[in-house]
Amino acid sequence: MSVLCYNKGCGQRFDPENNPADGCTYHPGVPVFHDALKGWSCCKRRTTDFSDFLSIVGCTKGPHNKEKPPEPVKPDVTSSGEKKGTDDQKPKFNEYIISAPKPQEAICRPSPDEPVVRLQHKVSASLKQALEKLKLSENVAEIKEEESDEIKIGTSCKNGGCTKSYDGPASDKETCSYHAGFPIFHEGMKYWSCCKKKTSDFNAFLSQEGCAKGTHLWRKKDDEGKKVVPCRFDWHQTGTQVILSIYSKNAIPEQSYVDANSTTLDIHIVFEGEKEFDQKISLWGVIDVSKSVVNMMAAKIEVAMKKSEAMSWARLDLPPPVPPPKENEKKQEDTDSEEETE
Repeated sequence: MSVLCYNKGCGQRFDPENNPADGCTYHPGVPVFHDALKGWSCCKRRTTDFSDFLSIVGCTKGPHNKEKPPEPVKPDVTSSGEKKGTDDQKPKFNEYIISAPKPQEAICRPSPDEPVVRLQHKVSASLKQALEKLKLSENVAEIKEEESDEIKIGTSCKNGGCTKSYDGPASDKETCSYHAGFPIFHEGMKYWSCCKKKTSDFNAFLSQEGCAKGTHLWRKKDDEGKKVVPCRFDWHQTGTQVILSIYSKNAIPEQSYVDANSTTLDIHIVFEGEKEFDQKISLWGVIDVSKSVVNMMAAKIEVAMKKSEAMSWARLDLPPPVPPPKENEKKQEDTDSEEETE
């Protein structure tokens, strides 16, 4: 005569006279239900579906068990409202409490006004070689210029935004269309300080027609500073770092630097002899300045910033806060909504 096996997870019928030592596959542990997950304390498999939980195959082999487990003791309510002792009401099995790991505490964003530190920079061998060659070619060019004051054919105009080149004496009579201001890159927009015609496309910015008229400048004046120019940059991230790539060719290490604190970058790069690039960035996340470094190469500069917390950045820069609407604007919105309702 077959009887029912009461081992957890088995539920089969068996013959008590034919009950081998490994005939039953069951769970010796107890059911665990936590955060919508269901499983057994004796094995690691978890599922959210109750039917799938019931069909989890046992993790232990042994003989079938025909003894029914004792029912949980229910409390008897007396007429006076008193209950029996709590010790008698406890279940007859060991209780397992499984808690989820504590979430990592978010780092408070430091103030952007905290002191800045100049990041350590490493100069690659390729950049050193390129600068040596550039220095030799500059020395030869200076000697030739001293020997002759003649302007070479193909010399580009030094005025900002002008794309004309010297084709001969007739070029001196042409009107130069240029930008008297300096380039500005802010919040993804590019424009000149003198006319403020904004665009997000870099090629469109370079092709903007000058807003001032004058004569071409074929030679840079001795008392002039370096020419502020735009420079393309991009960024990517890993689990622990954010890498900012600035495509400035042949940067001069002695005149270039990156100052930073936990939330801001101040970039100043002098490259190709007379070009200068400046950029200030309010970072989206928080960085560890002590573990961040600037790698200077012949074709570009990489600012490797160590993340203070292992999280993904949505973007490189932090957008400025949106100012609250003024009272007059709020009143106008309320008036418009009332008119629409009517």
